[in-house]
Amino acid sequence: MFFLIQSCEEDLTKINAQKKTNFASQVIYNGNIIQRDSGLVKVNFRAPLIEKYELIDSPYVEAKKGIYLEFFDKKSKTPGKIWAKYAKYNEKRDFYFAKGRVKVITTEGQTFVMETINWDKRNKKMYTKDTVFVSDKDGNILVGSHGMVAKDDFSEYTFFNNSGSFNSTNLPATSK
Repeated sequence: MFFLIQSCEEDLTKINAQKKTNFASQVIYNGNIIQRDSGLVKVNFRAPLIEKYELIDSPYVEAKKGIYLEFFDKKSKTPGKIWAKYAKYNEKRDFYFAKGRVKVITTEGQTFVMETINWDKRNKKMYTKDTVFVSDKDGNILVGSHGMVAKDDFSEYTFFNNSGSFNSTNLPATSK
């Protein structure tokens, strides 16, 4: 009798290539995240579901059931606010995307409503190609039908193909 010896050698790279890695590695239900700086609240973020995907080449965080965000600056006591039905954050690019009746209220009380918005945090720029509706406390309305580009604090913004209605009593007088 003789014994047959057989060795099994598996290529680990082939096995690991077949593994699925696009699943949430962290899940937070009813999340309420508060960011502070020097004891002052800077951001208050809430979402019913937050999923973090970090086992892939381009890790991201996703809020599939919507977000509510309050952001505070040193100038104003009133927080700015953002609502959206969906949001995604790409960690490598430091880039945010939100969609689904996105509403932004600035610390000055201006309201921006659009379907999607992109935030390039590195370049401190927010933009969209969707129609943007803007209103303020005085009842002025502006429509940017081909989108806008803005600084991320909304101190400056540019609208494309815009129209609107303004309260004439609040417009500065022109001298002739």
